[in-house]
Amino acid sequence: MKKNLENKIEKILIKGNDAVVEAALRSGLNGFFGYPITPASEIIEGFAKAYYEDLERKKKGLKPKYPEFQVFLQMESEIASINAALGGAATGKRVLTASSSPGISLKQEGISYIAGCELPVAIIDVMRGGPGLGNIAPEQGDYFQTVKGGGHGDYRLITLAPNSVQELAEFTCEIFELADKYRNPAVLLYDGYLGQMKEGVIFPKVKAKNYDRSSWAADGNKKGREKHIITSIYIAPEDMEKHKLRLKRKYDLIEEKEVRFENYKSDDADIVIVAYGIVSRIAKDVVEKARKEGIKVGLLRPITLWPFPKKEISQIADNAKAILTVELNMLGQMNEDVLISANGKCPVEFYGRCGGVIPKEKEILEKILEINRKVK
Repeated sequence: MKKNLENKIEKILIKGNDAVVEAALRSGLNGFFGYPITPASEIIEGFAKAYYEDLERKKKGLKPKYPEFQVFLQMESEIASINAALGGAATGKRVLTASSSPGISLKQEGISYIAGCELPVAIIDVMRGGPGLGNIAPEQGDYFQTVKGGGHGDYRLITLAPNSVQELAEFTCEIFELADKYRNPAVLLYDGYLGQMKEGVIFPKVKAKNYDRSSWAADGNKKGREKHIITSIYIAPEDMEKHKLRLKRKYDLIEEKEVRFENYKSDDADIVIVAYGIVSRIAKDVVEKARKEGIKVGLLRPITLWPFPKKEISQIADNAKAILTVELNMLGQMNEDVLISANGKCPVEFYGRCGGVIPKEKEILEKILEINRKVK
């Protein structure tokens, strides 16, 4: 129902990928560079539609709906897309690229360069099945390549993991702010299921902060200032180490300031489920069903996959009898970080489905009952 249209407070039934497009445009996006791939194709289609509709408005002498949105380019490949995003960000503009798992794999070298150059690029990864081409069904198989750095060298990507279409909209706005705040790539990581589902969304009222880019942006030689050179190459070993130590200080600050998570009934729980994205929604229902069975179960949902809520999981491990990580992959990619965070203080078990198969509440509950028998 529409309310107060002047203040843009309205609830809209919208598909996940379309919500990302609308939120990015409302966030003052200057340029989008991409290449179509299922299940992320609606994103490039949405930006194309917005861009060409505004061109038509201009031809008719009308004010464009999104005046900041100046550049839309469907590139010839994923590699071209990420390098175009690097170039756009180097000029101080707010840019975005989007793809799905195998497309993100192709972007890894460029992402490493962007991190090394300290450029604020927003990246959307709509996860699908893998490895290789896999399939187009939803998975959570990109945790390793996103959180651990799929490209070469020491670097980190700020990574937000929504679990609803509402959060897709909110976190799209947020990755731009975090990228600008820390001059670092920021990723919105979600599975194809969220991208295709429809839910009601109230879009956040965005007032972008005016981050000063004057000290670094390659926006043309201006009289009276030194040249701005953006690079990720430092030939002298001492210079390379100095650069990487500066990056490390930034990453330490992000870990200190930006950890985000949802704690649901974990304070008194004997068994705590750790899950993110669409799986966390299923897990929350499992918590309620397990408590009706007389088992105290809670949920810890990481919202930032990096920085990871390791202190919170460590504290949970102090009191819980067991932790169960549930993911849409078979290796337990996030589970490795859960194990490290728990540090042997309580048993950590893993349950995963893959290939696009979504775990049912019944399956997770059966795993909870099995664990409960072990730890009684």
